Amino acid sequence: MKLRLIFMNFLQFAVWGAYLTSMGTYLASVGFGDIIGWFYAVQGIVSIFMPALMGIVADRWIPAQRLLGLCHLVAGALMIVVGIYGTTHGVSMGTLFPIYAVSVAFFMPTIALSNSVAFNALTMKGLDTVKDFPPIRVFGTVGFICTMWIVDLCGFQASSYQFVVSGVLSVVLAFYAQTLPACPVRSKADGETTSLVQALGLDAFKLFKSYRMAVFFISSMMLGVSLQITNGYANPFITSFGSLPEYADSFGAQHANILISLSQISETCCILLIPFFLSRFGIKKVMMMAMFAWVLRFGLFGMGNPGPGVWMFILSCVVYGVAFDFFNISGALFVDKNTDIGIRSSAQGLFMVMTNGLGATVGTLTAQMIVNHYVYNVTQAAQIDGWRTCWFIFSGYALVVLVLFVLCFKDTNK
Repeated sequence: MKLRLIFMNFLQFAVWGAYLTSMGTYLASVGFGDIIGWFYAVQGIVSIFMPALMGIVADRWIPAQRLLGLCHLVAGALMIVVGIYGTTHGVSMGTLFPIYAVSVAFFMPTIALSNSVAFNALTMKGLDTVKDFPPIRVFGTVGFICTMWIVDLCGFQASSYQFVVSGVLSVVLAFYAQTLPACPVRSKADGETTSLVQALGLDAFKLFKSYRMAVFFISSMMLGVSLQITNGYANPFITSFGSLPEYADSFGAQHANILISLSQISETCCILLIPFFLSRFGIKKVMMMAMFAWVLRFGLFGMGNPGPGVWMFILSCVVYGVAFDFFNISGALFVDKNTDIGIRSSAQGLFMVMTNGLGATVGTLTAQMIVNHYVYNVTQAAQIDGWRTCWFIFSGYALVVLVLFVLCFKDTNK
């Protein structure tokens, strides 16, 4: 069972890794540099409603593993269309963006659905999700790294073929998902009365009645602002150093994706630390570590360069593992352990709404305005300094979130 879930997670994140960190460079190459944020923001916009909606469907009508496959089939087919269209001359935003947006709308719910499928399968086998899920989830990051490297080494960083790679893998997972263990759907017991809220599967929102859960979800939303910033702008930022003679031949400027993949390599290690840190320190301290790691992530980007300062980029990538995993994976496990089985998929969907939905949307669009102001509206000579200012602004925001979380969140158990 663990091997089957490992393969599922490998494909799940290999689909995303094919384009998530390099898409900004492709968009800049076809003249869409000033609207990169919208392509990442749409991931957040659809995450406001699609994960929760699909979580409701999985809880009440269609088993999660079936729905996971259906979503990947639609997302993969449309992503292949995006990749093929992107090879034509005169790519139109009016055509490219809508197809991409619908594909992403069906992909984003699969992250929460794949978690639900894995948690259900492990529970059926009598295994501990806190201890046994992280070593399985780590192979999702391995898949992400593999497709990042494939896209880089094949020369697809500035090509729409990265979307074709993603779409093909998504279709493969669509069929594989149908072989995974069946997930239960909630049935109505004899004589049970159902309110409108229950019928719509909105039970997960009652978690906001708990002060502790409400603060957790709101803090997750605020930290979610940081999630897509480096995905959207790290590659264009590092690649921009290629315009400077002293950095033009540096490895980082030539192979930004491989350099950035150190972040995902760090993830593979940090995921394995989650069971120890959660059991020893509890969710509050683990989330605090994640927030401080985001402060370092952005700050080190602002101070580094692909030449003598490349060690700062490398260190930024190392701390990213803590920033991402101690937030996303620990948060998903925390939600799983603090919700009733009947609303578990809906609760995972709600976590996605707050982080990859509301948080990431606000963060990406705000980051786009900041980057456009300091980078794309200045002379080329001033762009590197503009990038540095942006990273320091993002770092300061993460510090503010950390302080607010420390003051407001109460950790009652481990």
